[in-house]
Amino acid sequence: MSKIISHVEKIISLSDKEKEEFLSILQHLSLKKKTLLISPGEKVEHEYYILKGSLIAYYLDQNDNQHIIQFSIEDWWISDFEAFFKEEPAKLYVQANEDCELLAIHKEALETLYQRIPSFERFFRIKTTGAFVSLRQRILSSLQKNGKERYVEFCKQYPTMEKRFANYHIANYLGIKAESLSRIRKELV
Repeated sequence: MSKIISHVEKIISLSDKEKEEFLSILQHLSLKKKTLLISPGEKVEHEYYILKGSLIAYYLDQNDNQHIIQFSIEDWWISDFEAFFKEEPAKLYVQANEDCELLAIHKEALETLYQRIPSFERFFRIKTTGAFVSLRQRILSSLQKNGKERYVEFCKQYPTMEKRFANYHIANYLGIKAESLSRIRKELV
């Protein structure tokens, strides 16, 4: 639990009482590799903080082609955020890429937390803004850069992910074929 408190206190300060209250609303979850946390059509009532492990959020199109939206590792948050915020059925799958330990926060508990400890609104606003900026950068990168440039950028931005996610997942995330990623890696060596 000290991990999430350190995570929060990078942005806001908390009294001991506020830490205790925050920790009391979190639920611990363990997931085995390949277990689905969220599936399309489900009601999404939680955001998840990753204590250990990694997850992938993806969309399946009408031809069952997978489109990876997000990778998440320790000290990150994951959910189907559109479904969570808009209170609509999930569109994404969120699946454990490795065995995971998570902390879940329920939407109602989060709203109550905002009222009781207003600084948490600031914390989650900053986290959401950061995620928005990252998504925008990813979109612009896919429009402006070739596959090799996107791969180099990915490795610089997320140096530990390459070893934790399958090559075909990374290629999918970058919008290139797995064969192209293999060729790019050989060129860079």
